[in-house]
Amino acid sequence: MTQASIGAVQPVFLDFDEPLPLASGQTINHYTLAVETYGTLNADASNAVLICHALNASHHVAGIYDDTQEEGWWDNMVGPGKPLDTNKFFVIGINNLGSCFGSTGPASINPTTGKPWGASFPVVTVEDWVNAQARVADYYGIKRFAAVMGGSLGGMQALSWAIQWPERVAHCIVIASTPGLSAQNIAFNEVARRAIITDPDFFQGNYYEHNTVPQRGLSVARMIGHITYLSDDDMAEKFGRDRRNKAEDGRYQYGYDVEFEVESYLRYQGEKFSKYFDANTYLLITRALDYFDPARQYGAGDLSKALEKVKAKFLAVSFTTDWRFPPERSRELVEALLKNKHQVTYAEINAPHGHDAFLLDDPTYHRVVKAYFDRIAEQGGLV
Repeated sequence: MTQASIGAVQPVFLDFDEPLPLASGQTINHYTLAVETYGTLNADASNAVLICHALNASHHVAGIYDDTQEEGWWDNMVGPGKPLDTNKFFVIGINNLGSCFGSTGPASINPTTGKPWGASFPVVTVEDWVNAQARVADYYGIKRFAAVMGGSLGGMQALSWAIQWPERVAHCIVIASTPGLSAQNIAFNEVARRAIITDPDFFQGNYYEHNTVPQRGLSVARMIGHITYLSDDDMAEKFGRDRRNKAEDGRYQYGYDVEFEVESYLRYQGEKFSKYFDANTYLLITRALDYFDPARQYGAGDLSKALEKVKAKFLAVSFTTDWRFPPERSRELVEALLKNKHQVTYAEINAPHGHDAFLLDDPTYHRVVKAYFDRIAEQGGLV
């Protein structure tokens, strides 16, 4: 079957009034989640797949918005005839609680004060997101997902689904992810957060009331992130040491403005990001990344203990040049699953694009994912 676009899509906004207890001990009493769905849910709701998003992504997984022509962040993965085939599966994308793309978050109005939540928005964890997503599944009448899938931070959520709700996940697909951040990764997140918090326009997180945005800090935070998402080889191929500015006599200019192509790229990405992403959301989500540690939470540092009650079958995918979430962290997950005699398929893809490879069109990677979903469809009688 040839690949085709899902076409025009639009989100729905689901309101929940049942209080949601959070890992922090706080409770959020009313919240909205932005959701998109693709494909058709079958009669027994057995063909549903949940896609969990990474840090700066959203519920807009696939298809195109008519008004902005914005394409879903995983449109190359999800759609008719694509690795996750919407002719067979009903796919759900959810914007997580605390994000800034339609779900309740720091920029939303706190009903108690009538002002934006700002820095007072409750701390949320990966586990909190999963519990909120479970309520979306209930809304659609889905008792058990055919698969829960995600890359990067989304992979953490998929893994947490298998641990928190073992009876509700048939297959868990964890891509370019980790069962817990390294100290180096936490350090990168802290540097990014400090860039935001020390921006004069941050105002301790209450910048909405001052009609400002900590754009400088948010831009630097994004630049730091981009450096970690790309491999050294990928950056060398894209930019090398190419310089931009030459005087009329052909000599390079010297100074502290943008001179190298890679500087121009990073500044562009940072400035663009600072115009659409919320700084408090960035702080909130990077903390959720830091906190995720099922080995410590469920088994005193032993990941295999945390996975004892898992019932899902697993696909884990890593990329050789991903130094943010390197293959050895995926192998750690695979070994812990095998120690519990759980069924797991592992693919280590030789790709040059670093952590961002999970978003790109690597043919080997897409064949692996497609083959796995084809097996799920065959075993579930969806073909």
